[in-house]
Amino acid sequence: MKKRGGWLGLVAFLMGMAWVQAQPSGKERAKDASVPTAWAKMTVQVMSQAPNNTPTYGSRALGYIGLTMYETMVPVSSAHRSVVKALCDTLSLPKSPKKYTWELALNAGQAQILKAFYGYTNRTAPIDSLEQVIYQRYAEHLPPEVARASVDYGKAWAQRIFEWAKQDGGHEGYLRNFPKDYVRPDGEGKWVPPTVGQSNSKIPMHPTWGQNRTFSPKNAQLPLPEPLVYSTDTTSEYYKQYTEVADQKRKLTEEDRAIVMWWGDDPTETCSPPGHSYHLATIAILNSNADAIKAAETYARVGMAVADAFICCWKAKFAYMVQRPSSFVRQNLRKNERYPGEMANWLPFFLEPPFPSFYSGHAVQSAATATVLTEMYGDNFAFTDATHAGRKPKRYYVVKPLPAKYDAVYLSDYIPEYLEKEVKFQPRHYRSFWDAANECAESRLKGGIHTRHDNDVGLKEGTKIGQNINALRWRR
Repeated sequence: MKKRGGWLGLVAFLMGMAWVQAQPSGKERAKDASVPTAWAKMTVQVMSQAPNNTPTYGSRALGYIGLTMYETMVPVSSAHRSVVKALCDTLSLPKSPKKYTWELALNAGQAQILKAFYGYTNRTAPIDSLEQVIYQRYAEHLPPEVARASVDYGKAWAQRIFEWAKQDGGHEGYLRNFPKDYVRPDGEGKWVPPTVGQSNSKIPMHPTWGQNRTFSPKNAQLPLPEPLVYSTDTTSEYYKQYTEVADQKRKLTEEDRAIVMWWGDDPTETCSPPGHSYHLATIAILNSNADAIKAAETYARVGMAVADAFICCWKAKFAYMVQRPSSFVRQNLRKNERYPGEMANWLPFFLEPPFPSFYSGHAVQSAATATVLTEMYGDNFAFTDATHAGRKPKRYYVVKPLPAKYDAVYLSDYIPEYLEKEVKFQPRHYRSFWDAANECAESRLKGGIHTRHDNDVGLKEGTKIGQNINALRWRR
């Protein structure tokens, strides 16, 4: 995803699009979703290359980027309506020009809003190139005043939405991923920084993100779900679920490891979980031959759903500060004879992220995405996910089996030996969006960084969040 050839391929594709000299009307051209999907692919690539990338900031950006895309296209559809007033009743709407071309409006709006969120990277040349290619393709057959009005309309939407975004609590969040003034609460069962993790920071990532404004007002009103009650009693549900995480690591298959790595979406290496979801939206659009307005609506719904999912999730994470499995396992299972010599320095299979456990961010944003996409494309929408296809294989280590003489004996001085292996990133096939969401959630348990309760609650909360996005009045 980080290869320069990716965005050059988008540009080449658009330059090579067949052009009919006698152009059809805007409504007829709206059957072609190549411009929306080109911008979505560019967005995901920009996210992949962004320094200080986080799933929190990325999800927020996608919410506004998708909304901008949709609003620039609304005038071309007699069936659709603006949803901005349902999100912010004080935001003034740009007046739609009498004559405009939606391709140029969408193009200008996407270029501006994408640079507004990721201009800090100083890597905006691909954005400018794509914008110029699309502008030349469509403007050369239009009167100059129509082209200018279309561009102005798209930019007006981008500007007004970005100004609104500045007031949500997450503006320039990439500058304060790990705020130095944050004081971490102590206590039994409370989160502590990982011994080895995705970040070296001892401060959790974006601890105040849960205070940000949601897109759907209803999502801000959702009550906080309850975590498991902390307990070291071996008969308690808490102990059982954290022990399950340790047991899972001991019986991982090669397929399990492939699933964990596929859904890892480490923001330092990929487009992060929300970018993965945005790419699934593109797959749905392309596989169903959706028209441009449906494509724009898809990106708006998915973008806002994942944005709200991370806000709601972070609200719970920092309300409860629930520990990750690693700290519980090291503290409470090290003397358990079921695990000879393994637990004193136990680490999850997948690198632990720098924030509390409850509930799962992967699960909630995947469920929100599945809820939106199922509403729009159906329950049994089979697809192949190639988001990470072609990535360099990921190396990992496994413990060699215990020698026979140790089989039934607990030895505190046993030192495990390791074998080096690797996971290759192969496209994965799913029967439905929920099939993918459930696998994504399960991957966090297999990876050793979430309990089953974390995942189950995440799936339930994500469903509610997605339903509230679907409930916005998208149709006239």
